Amino acid sequence: MAERKAFLLRVDPRLLEALQRWADDDLRSLNGQIEYLLRRALAGSGRGPAGGGESLPPTGQGGK
Repeated sequence: MAERKAFLLRVDPRLLEALQRWADDDLRSLNGQIEYLLRRALAGSGRGPAGGGESLPPTGQGGK
């Protein structure tokens, strides 16, 4: 498994609450939901790691 890095993210509390509700609906942790959304955005824009040629490893997606 690839090394994971932690970083601080400042976000509006209302946005965080909405993300938490979405994560709960998708049976993911809040961190997992944010990572899932970032991966989806990168894939959709063709901007994955190393210029977009590599696919990103999957994350835990709960019941999905």
